[in-house]
Amino acid sequence: MAEYALKNEDFSQQRQSNDSKPSSLSLKQKSLLIIDDEPGIRSFLQKGMEKRFGLVELAEDISTAEALTERCNFDLIIADIRLPGCSGVEWVTKMRTQGSTTAVIFITAHANVETAIDALRAGAADFILKPFRMEQIMASVERCIERQQIQRENVVLRRQVDQFYDSGMVGQCETMKSMCDVIKRIAPMPTTVLIEGESGTGKELAARAVHQWSGRSGSFVPVNCGAITSELMESELFGHVKGAFTGAHQARDGLFTYANNGTLFLDEIGEMPLPMQIHLLRVLEEHSIRPVGSNREVPVDVRIIAATNRNLAEEVEKGNFRQDLFYRLNVVTVRLPTLRERLDDIPDLVEYFMQNLSADMGVEPHEMGGRELAQLRSYSWPGNVRELKNVIERCLLLDQSPQECLSGLPADGDPGNCKDEATELLLEAVEKRHILKVLDMEGGNKSAAARHLGVSRKTLERKVQAWRLAD
Repeated sequence: MAEYALKNEDFSQQRQSNDSKPSSLSLKQKSLLIIDDEPGIRSFLQKGMEKRFGLVELAEDISTAEALTERCNFDLIIADIRLPGCSGVEWVTKMRTQGSTTAVIFITAHANVETAIDALRAGAADFILKPFRMEQIMASVERCIERQQIQRENVVLRRQVDQFYDSGMVGQCETMKSMCDVIKRIAPMPTTVLIEGESGTGKELAARAVHQWSGRSGSFVPVNCGAITSELMESELFGHVKGAFTGAHQARDGLFTYANNGTLFLDEIGEMPLPMQIHLLRVLEEHSIRPVGSNREVPVDVRIIAATNRNLAEEVEKGNFRQDLFYRLNVVTVRLPTLRERLDDIPDLVEYFMQNLSADMGVEPHEMGGRELAQLRSYSWPGNVRELKNVIERCLLLDQSPQECLSGLPADGDPGNCKDEATELLLEAVEKRHILKVLDMEGGNKSAAARHLGVSRKTLERKVQAWRLAD
C-alpha cells in the first residue's frame, strides 16, 4: 500500500508535466472498467484514469463487474487475473463466448508462462506485471484504443470498398472519386437525377449505385426508352386495365408499379416520344399514374433516374425534347467520364473484369504485364468501359493477348500506332473456339468438358454435331 502511495506521488508529478502535452488519442469519449480485489490498486488506477477517460467504474469482484457490464458497454477493461470466486481469465473467456469484443488488459503479481498463454488465448490485448508504473499502463491503454480505432476504420473502409465494387463503379482517378462523392451525397434524397455520358461509360451502373446507396426499399427497374415502340410505351410504363385496347385480355401492372418505393431508370431518355414526355412530366409533378383505359389515379413513390448519350439542351432547341421535362429531370446532373479521360483506371478495371469474368467462365485469369497494360492505355477506346470488358472477355475465351484480340492496339515496339475500330469477332466463332479448346484439354471427354463449361452433355453434343454438319 505504501509502495502504491509513493507511486501516486510520482504520478502526480508526471501528470503535471504530461497534462500540458496534447494526447494523440482522445479518451474523453471512452469508458473504462477496473476490476481488482486490492483497494490500493483500484484507487491508484482510478486516480490515474479518471481525468483521461470520460467514465471510470470500479469493481472488486466478478459479480460486481458483471452488474456493471450489463449497464454499460465498456470500451476497455483492466482486470486482475486472480479474483475472488472466479479468475479474470475464466470470466473473459466466458464473455468472448457470449460475443463480447471489449479489449482487456490483464494485470497480475503472480505470472508464469502458462498464465500468460491462458490470458492470450482468452483474447487479452496486453499482459502487465505488478508492480507497474502509470506510464507503462497508459502506453498499453493507448495501444488498445488505437488498435480499436484502426479496426473500426478498417471495417467501415471494407464496407465502403465492398459497396463500391458491388456497384461496379471501379476506379481511383480524381474524376471518378468526385463523381462517386456526388452520387453518395445525392443518393439518400428523392431528387431526380440525369446521368450523361457516351455509350459504354456505365450509366446504368451509376444509376444502380444511386439506388443502392439510397436506402429505398423497392426495386431498381431499368427500361430502355429506345427499345419500346411509342404505341406500347404508355402501357409498359403505366400498365393497363382489361379491355383497354385490342389484345388487352387482362389487366397488367406497369413498370412504375413494379418500381414503387424504389427507382425507375429511364435509359436513353432522349429517345422517348414527345407525347410520352407529357405523361412523364405529369407523373413527376403529381406522383401518381393512370393506367391505360382507367379513370383512376394510382399514387406511386418512385425515384426517377434518367440517362442519355445525347445533349438534351441541344435536343430542346431542335424541338425533339420538351423544355419543361428537361428542366424537371435536370435537377442534378452526373456526367460519366469516357475511358479516354480515365486511362489511369485501366489496371483496376482490367483486374476487376479479369477476376469476375474468369470466375464466370471457369477459366484461369491472365496476368497482365506492364507492356500489355501500356498497350491498353494507348488505345482510344471509342466503346469506353464496355469495349474494355469485351476485350478482356475475348482474351480469356481465346487465350490470347489484348493485342491479338483488338486490332486497334499498337504492335510491339509501336505504341503510337492506334486505330479507333476493334476487330469484330462473331460470338459463334468465339464460342466454338473456346468449346473445342476445352474438349482438347479434357482429351475429348465430352462429359468432363461439359462439367468444365457448366453446360449439359446434351447441349455440348448438339453444338458439336451442328458444327460437323456445317463443315
